[in-house]
Amino acid sequence: MATQFHLLEATVDEIHNAMRDGDITSKELVERYLARIDAYDRQGPELNSVVTINEDTVERAAELDERLETDGFVGSLHGIPVLVKDQVETAGITTTFGSEACVDYVPSADATIVAKLKDAGAIVLAKTNLPDWAAAYFGYSSANGQTKNPYDLDRDPGGSSAGTGAGVAANLGTIGVGEDTGGSIRVPSANCNLFGIRVTTGLISRTGLSPIVPRQDTAGPMARTVTDMTYLLDVLVGYDPEDSWTGAVAQTDIDSYTDCLNEEGLNGVRIGVLREAFESDDNPRAAPVNDVVDTALNRMAEAGAELVDPVAIPNITEQIEETTVYTYYATLYLNEFLAEREAIPYDSVGELYEAGAYHEDLGLLKAIAEMTADPEEELDFWRSSLGQESFRRDVLETFAANDLDAIVFPDVQVVPPTMSDLRERYTTANFPTNTPIGAQTQCPAISIPGGMTDTGLPVGVELLGKPYHEHQLIEMAYAYEQVTDTRQPPEIAPSLDAN
Repeated sequence: MATQFHLLEATVDEIHNAMRDGDITSKELVERYLARIDAYDRQGPELNSVVTINEDTVERAAELDERLETDGFVGSLHGIPVLVKDQVETAGITTTFGSEACVDYVPSADATIVAKLKDAGAIVLAKTNLPDWAAAYFGYSSANGQTKNPYDLDRDPGGSSAGTGAGVAANLGTIGVGEDTGGSIRVPSANCNLFGIRVTTGLISRTGLSPIVPRQDTAGPMARTVTDMTYLLDVLVGYDPEDSWTGAVAQTDIDSYTDCLNEEGLNGVRIGVLREAFESDDNPRAAPVNDVVDTALNRMAEAGAELVDPVAIPNITEQIEETTVYTYYATLYLNEFLAEREAIPYDSVGELYEAGAYHEDLGLLKAIAEMTADPEEELDFWRSSLGQESFRRDVLETFAANDLDAIVFPDVQVVPPTMSDLRERYTTANFPTNTPIGAQTQCPAISIPGGMTDTGLPVGVELLGKPYHEHQLIEMAYAYEQVTDTRQPPEIAPSLDAN
Protein backbone atom coordinates (compact mmCIF):
# COMPACT_ATOMS: atom_id res chain seq x y z
CA MET A 1 0.00 0.00 0.00
CA ALA A 2 1.33 3.44 -0.90
CA THR A 3 2.17 5.70 1.97
CA GLN A 4 0.91 9.06 0.69
CA PHE A 5 -2.71 8.42 1.71
CA HIS A 6 -3.47 9.67 5.22
CA LEU A 7 -6.61 8.37 6.89
CA LEU A 8 -7.00 11.05 9.56
CA GLU A 9 -9.76 13.49 8.47
CA ALA A 10 -9.90 11.85 5.03
CA THR A 11 -12.88 12.99 2.96
CA VAL A 12 -14.94 11.07 0.44
CA ASP A 13 -13.25 12.90 -2.45
CA GLU A 14 -9.78 12.25 -1.06
CA ILE A 15 -10.56 8.57 -0.61
CA HIS A 16 -11.98 8.23 -4.12
CA ASN A 17 -9.00 10.04 -5.63
CA ALA A 18 -6.68 7.71 -3.72
CA MET A 19 -8.62 4.70 -5.02
CA ARG A 20 -8.30 5.97 -8.60
CA ASP A 21 -4.57 6.48 -8.13
CA GLY A 22 -4.08 3.07 -6.59
CA ASP A 23 -2.97 4.50 -3.25
CA ILE A 24 -5.70 2.77 -1.24
CA THR A 25 -8.25 0.02 -1.76
CA SER A 26 -11.58 -0.21 -0.03
CA LYS A 27 -10.39 -3.34 1.75
CA GLU A 28 -7.31 -1.54 3.07
CA LEU A 29 -9.46 1.41 4.06
CA VAL A 30 -11.84 -0.78 6.07
CA GLU A 31 -8.94 -2.55 7.78
CA ARG A 32 -7.42 0.78 8.81
CA TYR A 33 -10.71 2.03 10.26
CA LEU A 34 -11.13 -1.25 12.11
CA ALA A 35 -7.64 -0.77 13.54
CA ARG A 36 -8.69 2.67 14.79
CA ILE A 37 -11.83 1.24 16.37
CA ASP A 38 -9.69 -1.32 18.15
CA ALA A 39 -7.12 1.27 19.26
CA TYR A 40 -9.43 4.06 20.35
CA ASP A 41 -12.91 2.65 20.87
CA ARG A 42 -12.11 -0.72 22.39
CA GLN A 43 -8.74 0.20 23.93
CA GLY A 44 -6.86 3.38 24.77
CA PRO A 45 -9.43 6.06 25.64
CA GLU A 46 -12.20 3.46 25.24
CA LEU A 47 -14.67 5.82 23.58
CA ASN A 48 -17.31 3.08 23.50
CA SER A 49 -19.03 4.55 20.47
CA VAL A 50 -19.40 1.28 18.55
CA VAL A 51 -21.90 -1.36 19.58
CA THR A 52 -21.42 -3.92 16.79
CA ILE A 53 -18.85 -4.23 14.01
CA ASN A 54 -20.19 -5.60 10.74
CA GLU A 55 -18.40 -8.92 10.26
CA ASP A 56 -18.89 -8.76 6.49
CA THR A 57 -17.14 -5.43 5.94
CA VAL A 58 -13.83 -6.76 4.67
CA GLU A 59 -15.55 -9.18 2.29
CA ARG A 60 -17.84 -6.47 0.92
CA ALA A 61 -14.91 -4.10 0.52
CA ALA A 62 -13.00 -6.72 -1.46
CA GLU A 63 -16.02 -7.20 -3.72
CA LEU A 64 -16.23 -3.45 -4.30
CA ASP A 65 -12.53 -3.38 -5.15
CA GLU A 66 -13.16 -5.99 -7.83
CA ARG A 67 -16.10 -3.98 -9.17
CA LEU A 68 -13.90 -0.90 -9.36
CA GLU A 69 -11.43 -2.79 -11.51
CA THR A 70 -14.09 -4.04 -13.93
CA ASP A 71 -16.90 -1.46 -13.87
CA GLY A 72 -15.66 1.64 -12.06
CA PHE A 73 -17.40 3.17 -9.07
CA VAL A 74 -20.81 1.61 -8.45
CA GLY A 75 -22.16 4.77 -6.81
CA SER A 76 -21.34 8.04 -5.14
CA LEU A 77 -20.23 6.34 -1.91
CA HIS A 78 -18.30 3.48 -3.48
CA GLY A 79 -16.20 1.76 -0.84
CA ILE A 80 -16.89 4.39 1.83
CA PRO A 81 -17.17 3.00 5.40
CA VAL A 82 -20.21 4.46 7.17
CA LEU A 83 -21.07 4.42 10.86
CA VAL A 84 -24.81 3.81 11.33
CA LYS A 85 -26.76 4.60 14.47
CA ASP A 86 -28.02 1.40 16.07
CA GLN A 87 -31.58 2.71 15.80
CA VAL A 88 -31.51 1.64 12.15
CA GLU A 89 -32.30 -1.95 11.25
CA THR A 90 -29.56 -3.77 9.33
CA ALA A 91 -30.17 -7.21 7.86
CA GLY A 92 -27.89 -9.82 9.39
CA ILE A 93 -26.32 -7.39 11.86
CA THR A 94 -27.40 -7.11 15.49
CA THR A 95 -29.53 -4.00 16.02
CA THR A 96 -30.02 -3.14 19.68
CA PHE A 97 -31.82 0.23 19.55
CA GLY A 98 -29.64 0.92 22.59
CA SER A 99 -31.67 -1.55 24.67
CA GLU A 100 -30.43 -4.57 26.59
CA ALA A 101 -33.68 -6.21 25.51
CA CYS A 102 -32.41 -6.36 21.91
CA VAL A 103 -28.80 -7.51 22.26
CA ASP A 104 -29.75 -10.67 20.34
CA TYR A 105 -32.09 -9.04 17.82
CA VAL A 106 -30.92 -9.49 14.22
CA PRO A 107 -33.29 -7.99 11.64
CA SER A 108 -34.06 -9.92 8.48
CA ALA A 109 -34.42 -6.77 6.34
CA ASP A 110 -32.57 -3.52 5.90
CA ALA A 111 -34.09 -0.17 6.72
CA THR A 112 -34.80 1.76 3.52
CA ILE A 113 -31.87 4.11 4.09
CA VAL A 114 -29.48 1.18 4.60
CA ALA A 115 -30.59 -0.27 1.29
CA LYS A 116 -29.95 3.13 -0.30
CA LEU A 117 -26.48 3.26 1.24
CA LYS A 118 -25.63 -0.15 -0.19
CA ASP A 119 -26.96 0.81 -3.62
CA ALA A 120 -24.62 3.81 -3.54
CA GLY A 121 -21.67 1.52 -2.84
CA ALA A 122 -21.27 2.37 0.84
CA ILE A 123 -20.11 -0.11 3.45
CA VAL A 124 -21.93 -0.34 6.78
CA LEU A 125 -18.80 -0.53 8.92
CA ALA A 126 -20.38 -0.58 12.38
CA LYS A 127 -23.47 0.21 14.42
CA THR A 128 -23.16 2.98 16.98
CA ASN A 129 -24.38 3.60 20.49
CA LEU A 130 -27.51 5.51 21.49
CA PRO A 131 -29.63 5.79 24.65
CA ASP A 132 -32.38 3.18 24.80
CA TRP A 133 -34.84 3.79 21.97
CA ALA A 134 -33.24 7.22 21.31
CA ALA A 135 -35.00 8.58 24.38
CA ALA A 136 -32.40 11.06 25.68
CA TYR A 137 -30.02 13.86 24.72
CA PHE A 138 -27.16 11.87 26.25
CA GLY A 139 -24.80 9.04 25.36
CA TYR A 140 -25.58 6.15 27.69
CA SER A 141 -27.54 2.98 27.02
CA SER A 142 -28.48 -0.24 28.76
CA ALA A 143 -27.04 -2.16 25.81
CA ASN A 144 -23.59 -0.59 25.61
CA GLY A 145 -23.03 1.76 28.53
CA GLN A 146 -21.61 5.30 28.33
CA THR A 147 -20.04 6.73 25.21
CA LYS A 148 -17.32 9.31 25.89
CA ASN A 149 -16.73 12.64 24.19
CA PRO A 150 -13.45 12.36 22.23
CA TYR A 151 -12.59 15.99 23.05
CA ASP A 152 -12.85 15.41 26.80
CA LEU A 153 -13.28 11.89 28.07
CA ASP A 154 -14.99 13.10 31.22
CA ARG A 155 -17.79 14.66 29.18
CA ASP A 156 -20.81 13.40 27.26
CA PRO A 157 -20.80 13.42 23.44
CA GLY A 158 -24.49 14.33 23.23
CA GLY A 159 -27.35 12.17 22.07
CA SER A 160 -29.16 10.42 21.01
CA SER A 161 -26.80 9.85 18.03
CA ALA A 162 -23.93 9.68 20.51
CA GLY A 163 -21.92 6.87 18.99
CA THR A 164 -22.12 8.29 15.48
CA GLY A 165 -21.03 11.69 16.75
CA ALA A 166 -18.07 10.41 18.77
CA GLY A 167 -17.09 7.86 16.12
CA VAL A 168 -17.06 10.24 13.15
CA ALA A 169 -15.27 12.91 15.22
CA ALA A 170 -12.56 10.41 16.17
CA ASN A 171 -12.18 9.19 12.56
CA LEU A 172 -13.52 5.70 13.24
CA GLY A 173 -15.47 5.93 9.97
CA THR A 174 -15.63 8.34 7.04
CA ILE A 175 -19.20 9.58 7.56
CA GLY A 176 -22.13 8.66 9.77
CA VAL A 177 -25.88 8.30 9.91
CA GLY A 178 -27.79 9.74 12.86
CA GLU A 179 -31.46 10.32 13.62
CA ASP A 180 -33.10 13.45 14.99
CA THR A 181 -36.44 13.67 16.81
CA GLY A 182 -35.74 16.51 19.21
CA GLY A 183 -32.12 17.28 18.41
CA SER A 184 -30.40 13.91 18.25
CA ILE A 185 -28.27 14.75 15.22
CA ARG A 186 -27.54 18.34 16.16
CA VAL A 187 -26.67 17.93 19.85
CA PRO A 188 -23.90 15.35 19.22
CA SER A 189 -22.74 17.29 16.16
CA ALA A 190 -22.38 20.37 18.36
CA ASN A 191 -20.61 18.47 21.13
CA CYS A 192 -18.31 16.61 18.73
CA ASN A 193 -17.28 19.38 16.30
CA LEU A 194 -19.22 18.05 13.30
CA PHE A 195 -21.64 19.20 10.64
CA GLY A 196 -25.07 17.61 10.99
CA ILE A 197 -28.41 18.39 9.40
CA ARG A 198 -32.01 17.56 10.25
CA VAL A 199 -34.09 17.92 7.14
CA THR A 200 -37.71 18.96 6.85
CA THR A 201 -39.66 15.99 8.19
CA GLY A 202 -40.47 13.60 5.36
CA LEU A 203 -37.51 14.08 3.02
CA ILE A 204 -35.82 10.93 4.36
CA SER A 205 -37.49 7.57 4.98
CA ARG A 206 -37.94 6.25 8.51
CA THR A 207 -38.89 2.70 7.46
CA GLY A 208 -36.87 0.34 9.64
CA LEU A 209 -36.05 2.94 12.30
CA SER A 210 -37.53 2.76 15.78
CA PRO A 211 -39.94 5.71 16.13
CA ILE A 212 -40.69 8.22 18.83
CA VAL A 213 -42.62 11.06 17.17
CA PRO A 214 -43.24 10.42 13.45
CA ARG A 215 -44.10 14.07 12.80
CA GLN A 216 -40.56 14.92 14.02
CA ASP A 217 -38.46 11.80 13.37
CA THR A 218 -35.86 12.00 10.61
CA ALA A 219 -32.60 10.28 9.81
CA GLY A 220 -29.74 12.38 8.54
CA PRO A 221 -26.01 12.73 7.89
CA MET A 222 -23.22 13.65 10.29
CA ALA A 223 -19.82 14.48 8.82
CA ARG A 224 -16.55 16.31 9.30
CA THR A 225 -17.09 18.48 6.22
CA VAL A 226 -20.11 20.04 4.52
CA THR A 227 -19.21 18.33 1.24
CA ASP A 228 -19.23 14.87 2.80
CA MET A 229 -22.50 15.73 4.52
CA THR A 230 -24.08 16.53 1.15
CA TYR A 231 -22.81 13.33 -0.46
CA LEU A 232 -24.56 11.33 2.23
CA LEU A 233 -27.64 13.55 2.14
CA ASP A 234 -28.04 12.96 -1.60
CA VAL A 235 -28.17 9.22 -0.95
CA LEU A 236 -30.61 9.39 1.96
CA VAL A 237 -33.23 11.79 0.57
CA GLY A 238 -36.00 10.23 -1.49
CA TYR A 239 -39.52 8.89 -1.67
CA ASP A 240 -40.33 5.60 0.03
CA PRO A 241 -43.79 4.07 -0.56
CA GLU A 242 -43.51 2.42 2.87
CA ASP A 243 -43.33 5.84 4.56
CA SER A 244 -46.16 8.14 3.49
CA TRP A 245 -44.45 11.17 5.01
CA THR A 246 -41.84 10.98 2.25
CA GLY A 247 -44.35 12.40 -0.17
CA ALA A 248 -42.70 15.58 1.06
CA VAL A 249 -39.95 15.08 -1.53
CA ALA A 250 -42.40 16.46 -4.09
CA GLN A 251 -41.90 19.85 -2.41
CA THR A 252 -38.24 20.09 -3.43
CA ASP A 253 -36.60 20.06 -6.85
CA ILE A 254 -32.97 19.76 -5.78
CA ASP A 255 -31.16 17.26 -8.03
CA SER A 256 -28.08 17.14 -5.83
CA TYR A 257 -27.24 18.96 -2.65
CA THR A 258 -23.63 19.05 -3.76
CA ASP A 259 -24.78 21.69 -6.25
CA CYS A 260 -25.38 23.95 -3.23
CA LEU A 261 -21.71 24.13 -2.26
CA ASN A 262 -21.43 27.84 -2.90
CA GLU A 263 -18.43 29.75 -1.56
CA GLU A 264 -20.51 32.94 -1.71
CA GLY A 265 -23.39 31.34 0.16
CA LEU A 266 -23.29 33.91 2.98
CA ASN A 267 -23.04 36.95 0.77
CA GLY A 268 -26.20 39.03 1.08
CA VAL A 269 -28.20 36.59 3.20
CA ARG A 270 -30.16 37.89 6.17
CA ILE A 271 -29.68 35.92 9.39
CA GLY A 272 -31.75 36.69 12.47
CA VAL A 273 -30.02 36.25 15.83
CA LEU A 274 -32.39 34.69 18.36
CA ARG A 275 -30.86 36.19 21.50
CA GLU A 276 -33.58 34.76 23.74
CA ALA A 277 -32.13 31.32 22.92
CA PHE A 278 -28.80 32.28 24.54
CA GLU A 279 -28.29 31.55 28.23
CA SER A 280 -26.99 34.38 30.43
CA ASP A 281 -23.25 34.98 30.65
CA ASP A 282 -23.74 34.75 34.41
CA ASN A 283 -23.90 30.98 33.94
CA PRO A 284 -20.26 29.78 33.79
CA ARG A 285 -21.31 26.83 31.64
CA ALA A 286 -22.97 29.17 29.11
CA ALA A 287 -20.54 32.09 28.88
CA PRO A 288 -17.94 30.16 26.84
CA VAL A 289 -20.67 29.05 24.43
CA ASN A 290 -21.87 32.62 23.94
CA ASP A 291 -18.33 33.80 23.23
CA VAL A 292 -17.80 31.17 20.55
CA VAL A 293 -21.17 31.81 18.93
CA ASP A 294 -20.59 35.57 18.82
CA THR A 295 -17.22 35.00 17.18
CA ALA A 296 -18.90 32.76 14.61
CA LEU A 297 -21.51 35.45 13.95
CA ASN A 298 -18.76 37.98 13.30
CA ARG A 299 -17.21 35.63 10.76
CA MET A 300 -20.55 35.22 9.02
CA ALA A 301 -20.89 39.00 8.83
CA GLU A 302 -17.36 39.32 7.45
CA ALA A 303 -18.34 36.79 4.75
CA GLY A 304 -21.22 39.02 3.67
CA ALA A 305 -24.15 38.01 5.87
CA GLU A 306 -26.42 40.72 7.20
CA LEU A 307 -27.18 40.00 10.85
CA VAL A 308 -30.57 41.08 12.16
CA ASP A 309 -29.82 41.20 15.85
CA PRO A 310 -32.03 40.46 17.69
CA VAL A 311 -35.15 38.79 16.37
CA ALA A 312 -37.85 37.14 18.48
CA ILE A 313 -40.28 34.24 18.26
CA PRO A 314 -43.36 34.90 20.43
CA ASN A 315 -43.39 33.08 23.78
CA ILE A 316 -40.70 30.72 22.59
CA THR A 317 -39.93 29.09 25.94
CA GLU A 318 -43.60 28.40 26.62
CA GLN A 319 -44.17 27.17 23.07
CA ILE A 320 -41.31 24.67 23.31
CA GLU A 321 -42.69 23.33 26.59
CA GLU A 322 -46.33 23.25 25.49
CA THR A 323 -45.68 21.52 22.15
CA THR A 324 -43.59 18.67 23.56
CA VAL A 325 -45.32 15.45 22.49
CA TYR A 326 -42.70 12.75 23.07
CA THR A 327 -44.52 10.66 25.66
CA TYR A 328 -47.83 10.74 23.80
CA TYR A 329 -46.52 9.70 20.40
CA ALA A 330 -43.92 7.24 21.63
CA THR A 331 -46.66 5.41 23.53
CA LEU A 332 -48.51 4.94 20.27
CA TYR A 333 -45.77 4.35 17.74
CA LEU A 334 -42.95 2.73 19.70
CA ASN A 335 -45.41 0.27 21.19
CA GLU A 336 -46.66 -0.53 17.70
CA PHE A 337 -43.08 -0.99 16.48
CA LEU A 338 -42.30 -3.41 19.31
CA ALA A 339 -45.50 -5.40 18.86
CA GLU A 340 -44.74 -5.92 15.16
CA ARG A 341 -41.37 -7.56 15.85
CA GLU A 342 -41.77 -11.05 17.25
CA ALA A 343 -38.02 -11.45 17.78
CA ILE A 344 -38.02 -8.62 20.36
CA PRO A 345 -39.09 -10.15 23.69
CA TYR A 346 -41.29 -7.23 24.80
CA ASP A 347 -44.43 -5.90 23.11
CA SER A 348 -44.52 -2.48 24.73
CA VAL A 349 -42.46 0.10 26.59
CA GLY A 350 -44.56 -0.75 29.65
CA GLU A 351 -43.31 -4.33 29.53
CA LEU A 352 -39.70 -3.12 29.15
CA TYR A 353 -40.17 -0.87 32.13
CA GLU A 354 -41.74 -3.53 34.33
CA ALA A 355 -38.90 -5.91 33.49
CA GLY A 356 -36.27 -3.26 34.26
CA ALA A 357 -34.84 -3.67 30.76
CA TYR A 358 -33.69 -0.07 30.32
CA HIS A 359 -31.01 2.32 31.54
CA GLU A 360 -31.96 3.54 34.99
CA ASP A 361 -31.32 7.22 34.19
CA LEU A 362 -33.75 7.38 31.28
CA GLY A 363 -36.50 9.52 32.73
CA LEU A 364 -38.21 9.96 29.37
CA LEU A 365 -38.54 6.21 28.92
CA LYS A 366 -40.15 5.96 32.33
CA ALA A 367 -42.59 8.72 31.36
CA ILE A 368 -43.47 6.88 28.15
CA ALA A 369 -44.08 3.66 30.09
CA GLU A 370 -46.36 5.44 32.55
CA MET A 371 -48.41 7.20 29.86
CA THR A 372 -52.02 6.14 29.40
CA ALA A 373 -52.61 3.29 26.98
CA ASP A 374 -54.56 5.57 24.62
CA PRO A 375 -53.04 9.07 24.59
CA GLU A 376 -55.50 10.18 21.91
CA GLU A 377 -58.14 10.28 24.63
CA GLU A 378 -56.11 12.93 26.47
CA LEU A 379 -56.96 16.58 25.80
CA ASP A 380 -53.29 17.56 26.19
CA PHE A 381 -52.37 15.22 23.34
CA TRP A 382 -54.44 17.28 20.93
CA ARG A 383 -53.52 20.59 22.53
CA SER A 384 -49.80 19.90 22.17
CA SER A 385 -50.13 18.47 18.65
CA LEU A 386 -52.13 21.43 17.37
CA GLY A 387 -49.81 23.74 19.26
CA GLN A 388 -46.97 22.60 17.02
CA GLU A 389 -48.82 24.05 14.04
CA SER A 390 -49.20 27.38 15.83
CA PHE A 391 -45.51 27.28 16.81
CA ARG A 392 -44.55 26.65 13.18
CA ARG A 393 -46.64 29.61 12.01
CA ASP A 394 -44.97 31.88 14.55
CA VAL A 395 -41.52 30.76 13.37
CA LEU A 396 -42.45 31.37 9.75
CA GLU A 397 -43.89 34.76 10.65
CA THR A 398 -40.55 35.68 12.22
CA PHE A 399 -38.87 34.74 8.95
CA ALA A 400 -41.34 36.80 6.91
CA ALA A 401 -41.53 39.85 9.17
CA ASN A 402 -37.74 40.22 9.17
CA ASP A 403 -37.13 39.01 5.60
CA LEU A 404 -34.80 36.29 6.89
CA ASP A 405 -32.99 33.44 5.19
CA ALA A 406 -32.07 31.75 8.50
CA ILE A 407 -32.32 32.14 12.25
CA VAL A 408 -29.20 31.47 14.32
CA PHE A 409 -28.58 30.43 17.92
CA PRO A 410 -26.45 27.93 19.89
CA ASP A 411 -27.46 24.31 19.42
CA VAL A 412 -26.93 23.83 23.14
CA GLN A 413 -26.78 26.71 25.61
CA VAL A 414 -24.02 25.16 27.71
CA VAL A 415 -20.73 23.35 27.13
CA PRO A 416 -20.84 19.54 26.82
CA PRO A 417 -21.88 18.23 30.24
CA THR A 418 -19.60 16.20 32.47
CA MET A 419 -20.62 12.74 33.54
CA SER A 420 -21.35 14.11 37.02
CA ASP A 421 -23.60 16.75 35.40
CA LEU A 422 -25.65 13.93 33.90
CA ARG A 423 -26.08 12.34 37.30
CA GLU A 424 -26.69 15.48 39.34
CA ARG A 425 -27.84 18.35 37.13
CA TYR A 426 -29.43 17.43 33.81
CA THR A 427 -32.26 15.26 32.57
CA THR A 428 -33.68 15.10 29.07
CA ALA A 429 -36.57 17.22 30.35
CA ASN A 430 -34.41 20.09 31.61
CA PHE A 431 -31.37 19.93 29.34
CA PRO A 432 -30.77 23.44 27.92
CA THR A 433 -30.82 22.71 24.21
CA ASN A 434 -32.47 24.84 21.51
CA THR A 435 -32.85 21.98 19.05
CA PRO A 436 -36.59 21.43 19.78
CA ILE A 437 -37.32 24.67 17.89
CA GLY A 438 -36.60 23.00 14.56
CA ALA A 439 -37.88 19.58 15.58
CA GLN A 440 -41.25 20.70 16.94
CA THR A 441 -41.92 22.95 13.95
CA GLN A 442 -40.66 20.32 11.46
CA CYS A 443 -38.24 22.88 10.04
CA PRO A 444 -34.77 22.05 8.72
CA ALA A 445 -31.74 23.01 10.76
CA ILE A 446 -28.01 22.51 10.43
CA SER A 447 -25.38 22.39 13.15
CA ILE A 448 -22.00 23.81 12.21
CA PRO A 449 -18.79 23.72 14.27
CA GLY A 450 -18.63 27.21 15.73
CA GLY A 451 -15.23 26.75 17.28
CA MET A 452 -13.60 25.71 20.53
CA THR A 453 -13.82 27.22 23.97
CA ASP A 454 -10.61 28.28 25.72
CA THR A 455 -10.57 24.85 27.37
CA GLY A 456 -10.89 22.98 24.07
CA LEU A 457 -14.58 22.07 24.11
CA PRO A 458 -16.56 22.15 20.85
CA VAL A 459 -19.51 24.52 20.44
CA GLY A 460 -22.18 24.12 17.78
CA VAL A 461 -23.94 26.96 16.00
CA GLU A 462 -27.39 26.15 14.63
CA LEU A 463 -28.90 27.69 11.51
CA LEU A 464 -32.66 27.19 11.32
CA GLY A 465 -34.24 27.37 7.88
CA LYS A 466 -37.64 27.54 6.25
CA PRO A 467 -39.30 24.23 5.31
CA TYR A 468 -37.72 22.61 2.23
CA HIS A 469 -34.90 25.19 2.18
CA GLU A 470 -32.11 22.79 3.11
CA HIS A 471 -30.22 24.06 0.07
CA GLN A 472 -29.93 27.53 1.59
CA LEU A 473 -28.63 26.15 4.87
CA ILE A 474 -26.02 24.11 3.02
CA GLU A 475 -24.91 27.16 1.03
CA MET A 476 -24.44 29.14 4.25
CA ALA A 477 -22.66 26.30 6.05
CA TYR A 478 -20.29 25.72 3.15
CA ALA A 479 -19.45 29.40 2.82
CA TYR A 480 -18.82 29.55 6.56
CA GLU A 481 -16.57 26.49 6.36
CA GLN A 482 -14.44 28.20 3.69
CA VAL A 483 -13.62 31.19 5.89
CA THR A 484 -13.08 29.35 9.18
CA ASP A 485 -10.90 26.59 10.54
CA THR A 486 -13.13 25.34 13.31
CA ARG A 487 -13.02 21.61 12.54
CA GLN A 488 -10.26 20.00 14.60
CA PRO A 489 -9.67 16.27 15.16
CA PRO A 490 -9.56 15.19 18.80
CA GLU A 491 -6.05 14.69 20.15
CA ILE A 492 -6.93 11.46 21.94
CA ALA A 493 -7.30 9.66 18.56
CA PRO A 494 -4.18 10.55 16.55
CA SER A 495 -3.09 9.00 13.30
CA LEU A 496 -1.96 5.36 13.33
CA ASP A 497 0.04 5.91 10.11
CA ALA A 498 3.59 4.63 10.41
CA ASN A 499 4.78 7.67 8.49
